[in-house]
Amino acid sequence: MSSESTTQQAARGPYADPTDPALPSSSMTLDRSKSALVVIDPQNDFLSPGGVSWPFFGESIVENDTVEHIRKLFETAKELDLVVAVSPHYYYPVDHHWHFGGPLEKVMHSINMFGRKGPTTLEEFEGSGADFLDQYKPYILDGKTIIASPHKVYGPETNDLVLQLRKQGVSQVILAGMAANLCVESHLRELIEQGFEVLVVRDATAGPRVPEGDGYLAAMINYRFLAHALWTTEETIRHLKG
Repeated sequence: MSSESTTQQAARGPYADPTDPALPSSSMTLDRSKSALVVIDPQNDFLSPGGVSWPFFGESIVENDTVEHIRKLFETAKELDLVVAVSPHYYYPVDHHWHFGGPLEKVMHSINMFGRKGPTTLEEFEGSGADFLDQYKPYILDGKTIIASPHKVYGPETNDLVLQLRKQGVSQVILAGMAANLCVESHLRELIEQGFEVLVVRDATAGPRVPEGDGYLAAMINYRFLAHALWTTEETIRHLKG
């Protein structure tokens, strides 16, 4: 699916922006000297058809062309020498002994999502659900991309992402990755509270569709209230290059 067709899709249907909004439009202006691309959970268990969560997220990922849009953002950020950071999600064996968890936490543990053998080993990591998508590895494993310590539930409060961004002089964040109403929204909320200006790339994420509801729709509603800008990949790249 092309960027143009995705942009057109975003403008209609249940995800369409209101024709007569009550909230003011974005006034955000990207400054490449203080901006970073932050990609959340660009991992096989979310974004690969073989990943354990694909039955819940796959339809939304395909509709948004999420995988390709994330790749284009990586490519553009590297071309423009932007700070790039990844906030991954890993579970180690000890994490499966937690005494309680929310509904989705319980699901993630039960299907061994993002499972790793331990924090000090890469045994069976290559190609696993916790590994990065192969097409992203040239961008992530180039020795320049920040790979933050893992977040453990949804937000970056439990990892070093904010520290890493501050140390790079970043004050504007371009946010993409998975999943729209979970880790992306939680990162958005915490980064705003930490004083960052945050743009969410609406078609470089996706959400679950389950009987409990459409997670992508829930996220889009909240992004309109919270994000400093809500753009498509095409719009984001145009603003960055402009």
